[in-house]
Amino acid sequence: MCTRCGTTYKKIQEISRRGLLKTGVAAAATFAIPASLMSAREAAAAGLTRIKATHGGGLCNLGIFIAKERKLAEKYGVNLDFVVTPTTTDVVTLFGAGMVDISVIPYSNFINLVDAGAPVQMVAGAGAEGCILVGSKGINSAADLKGKSIGTFQADTLEVLPYDYMTAAGIPFADADIKYFNSSPELAAAFINGAIDAVSHIEPYATQCLQERAGSSVLTDGLDLYGEGYSDCVLAARTPLLDENPGAVKAVIKAMLEAQLETEQNTLATLKETVGKYYKTSLEALKLAQSRQPVMIDQRNNTKFFYERSVSMKKMGYVKNTLPPEALNWTLLEEVIAENQNLYKSLELKSAA
Repeated sequence: MCTRCGTTYKKIQEISRRGLLKTGVAAAATFAIPASLMSAREAAAAGLTRIKATHGGGLCNLGIFIAKERKLAEKYGVNLDFVVTPTTTDVVTLFGAGMVDISVIPYSNFINLVDAGAPVQMVAGAGAEGCILVGSKGINSAADLKGKSIGTFQADTLEVLPYDYMTAAGIPFADADIKYFNSSPELAAAFINGAIDAVSHIEPYATQCLQERAGSSVLTDGLDLYGEGYSDCVLAARTPLLDENPGAVKAVIKAMLEAQLETEQNTLATLKETVGKYYKTSLEALKLAQSRQPVMIDQRNNTKFFYERSVSMKKMGYVKNTLPPEALNWTLLEEVIAENQNLYKSLELKSAA
């Protein structure tokens, strides 16, 4: 854990996210990448393109987890290869340094990478909603957060949420004592054990916090601030991959749309498939949490939301520039939708009817 140490652009180069170290290739080179279940040679022998991917641990990753577990992309010629990082700190580092091809990451990390000049573009969504600010007993409003400790991840969607919540109420964010953590379980445990007064967390950990600390309540679930379908995590790809093999990225997007349909039509089966392996919580808690953070791959309707959140991040001192329009590339998503109308029309959550 680290306490709030200022929000200058220089410092965000050193400390970031769920938890992120936004460093370069030299830092990424220190991480060992475990062997895949399918080697590059085996993938090639099977006629598959091997795409390396990183991911986080929240329910916003459910779509890519199901795509991986059910080998949905392999039907379209792609072996989706998860690179397991030592900690969540390393996920965006590897992606930004070019050691993986695609990543499901919080929109805030994507904004950071773009501002730092990384050759990445957002190509689809991943998970919607599910960012929740929980207060302990006696904390019922933004004003009650004055002088109280809030646990979160630095430069994360989960720090933007309480910033926007307090700002909207006219309460300076600096009036709260912001404490940063390095992993989702660590952050949840700190709140449950009483080490912090409030916590900004993702599902399924937010539900765990509510269930295990008596008297706690939701201050905001983001819906009152941003509206239905707001984004937490997105699917981003390296620009070289988009230039060299757009078909492989389309295969991943289609697989994730199919995974979304599975989560909507066979929710319990998808949760049983991922509980324990990807989510360290009970099935019952996971079922409740999933209702608060569904899979949503088509997030074109969040284009304005992403820009507005980059404005918040600029005010917080985390980026120098707001998000440029060219950072969002919906072209391949739109091609997949046009080529798979029956699939798209079957989805519950999407940008258009």
